[in-house]
Amino acid sequence: MTFHLREHTADVAVEATGSDLDSVFAAVADGLASAHVESVPDTGDRFSLSVTAEGREALLFDYLDQLIYERDVRGVLPVDNDATVTRDGDEWTCEASARGVPLAAISAREVKAVTYSEMDLSETETGWHAYVVLDM
Repeated sequence: MTFHLREHTADVAVEATGSDLDSVFAAVADGLASAHVESVPDTGDRFSLSVTAEGREALLFDYLDQLIYERDVRGVLPVDNDATVTRDGDEWTCEASARGVPLAAISAREVKAVTYSEMDLSETETGWHAYVVLDM
């Protein structure tokens, strides 16, 4: 799994690839963390979260939005993300965990929100591709 930050007008975008949905979700989440900071210290404890939505794209949006919420409520930056994506009928679920680095331990840029602008989550010949614009 890999991600790259891409310039996008006044915002930033995360472009990620992975062999499966699990890895591409985790890569986008790691890209979200990278949009905040240049380097991440080794501190912080792991925490878990679960998100459910009615579609793949909505699930990716809600997952990233939940990570921003966790950042604000817990006062930590979620890094080293792991995600497991499942589908049951029309319902998609992401069971995830992250290491929460205390915001007091880093100098972070503010990511205000995830946007649906130009969002892409598509299957390719080699796995999955995601493109998500973040409002800075």
